[in-house]
Amino acid sequence: MKPDRLLYPASAGLYCPSGDFYVDPVRPVARALVTHGHSDHARAGHGAVLATRETLDIMAIRYGPDFCGAAQAVAYGETIDLGGARVSFHPAGHVLGSAQIAIAANGTRFCVSGDYKRGADPTCAPYEPVACDVFITEATFGLPVFHHPNPKGEIEKIFTSLKQFPERTHLVGAYSLGKAQRVIRLLRDCGYERPIYIHGSLARLCDYYVSRGIDLGDLRPATLEKDDTTDLSGAIVVGPPSAFAERWARRFNEPLVAFASGWMMVRQRAKQGGVELPLVISDHCDWPELTETIRELQPSEVWVTHGREEALVRWCELAGIPARPLHLVGYEDEGD
Repeated sequence: MKPDRLLYPASAGLYCPSGDFYVDPVRPVARALVTHGHSDHARAGHGAVLATRETLDIMAIRYGPDFCGAAQAVAYGETIDLGGARVSFHPAGHVLGSAQIAIAANGTRFCVSGDYKRGADPTCAPYEPVACDVFITEATFGLPVFHHPNPKGEIEKIFTSLKQFPERTHLVGAYSLGKAQRVIRLLRDCGYERPIYIHGSLARLCDYYVSRGIDLGDLRPATLEKDDTTDLSGAIVVGPPSAFAERWARRFNEPLVAFASGWMMVRQRAKQGGVELPLVISDHCDWPELTETIRELQPSEVWVTHGREEALVRWCELAGIPARPLHLVGYEDEGD
């Protein structure tokens, strides 16, 4: 049977008829397998959700305890039979609890990578290659121009700026799930021991990361009331980028806006966002990592989704690997 009859794009997302389930569906369905907790992959309202324990907990934090009808946690490497399909979850290295989903049906094994990265990140389990016949890869940064630098080198830019502008509060924009905790951990790993102040919207997720054994050091609330005498001159404040356009950000002393994202390689994005200190720190693979992963796995076929699909499809074709774009919609870059 052809692979695209065992797993194929439907209006709600990737659908497996053998197991009667969707992977990361974009609207409520009866049974969903979810790769990770970012809102473009993990949505509320499904009848049943199968995901890692961390992803289920994150969904409950973000959407409330009744985010689905029934939830089932699966451990990395555990195999579960769903009708005519056997599924297993494997570390993706993207954020805490993120997984690639292997699906075996009718003698063909798929690997739906979800979002993944190959670089070291102590805030989540590292990526593990999954042998497969069909590899379904993201292509968020699927253009040859994207070569992400060492993230610790990007963090050093903050320390240099603090030395140059010791009186200015450094506001570091980072998405609430995954990126914020990774930036905080990077600051600690690079030797920053002072308190780090966080926007209130990060508190529950940071607390959850800590509960899972990830040390983020001394975190303090950055919500300053009118009578608050806390001096945040020269401090580092981490918050969601959207908060920096609010009155909240203007209470700090000469705020210097930084933003941690793989998209900070694109100067126009930084300029449009009023970012004074762009930090190229990505939770997705860059072009070399995408192509090296495909070389390592040596799948019989590659399907490319949510990103710069055509360039990676063309690279596969030139390498002699059958490939095609899936043109799935509804997946953005919340995690980067």
